[in-house]
Amino acid sequence: MKNVFFINGTMGVGKTATSRELQKLLPKCAFLDGDWCWDMNPFIVTDETKNMVEDNICYVLNNFLRCSEYENIIYCWVMHEEYIIKNILSKLNLQDIILYKISLICSEQSLVERISKDVERGIRTKDVIERSIARLSNYVLMDTIKIDVSNIDSNQAAQQIINNIGG
Repeated sequence: MKNVFFINGTMGVGKTATSRELQKLLPKCAFLDGDWCWDMNPFIVTDETKNMVEDNICYVLNNFLRCSEYENIIYCWVMHEEYIIKNILSKLNLQDIILYKISLICSEQSLVERISKDVERGIRTKDVIERSIARLSNYVLMDTIKIDVSNIDSNQAAQQIINNIGG
């Protein structure tokens, strides 16, 4: 039996950092960040590129699922609507897995502070703030375990995930 963690949240909420910390806590753990499959220049969003990225994600996830060396697989990505998760899951071999769907949520103030720090470091552009805030409420409505990261760091968020799954 494998554990699969789908970790979503709006841009800048801390998905990658939390996933990295969770990876340290879980034995035999593989990690895929969906953003790695979008790392293209120029960054073009069309139906064709969306399908390509999703196919790449599913290919990698299925390879991790088939590999006997890994017991835990973490996948993080924005996934701001339920259909995105369902579409990806429909392309995976889900035999003998336990799926944990987790949304990282936070207050608007915390999100602005987090993204502003990223903007200062040159990691993000200022326009991300408005787009990220616009999606913030989507995650509250999703069928997922909610982890409020407003006042905690990525290590604490990872520990909360462990606590929520009873590990």
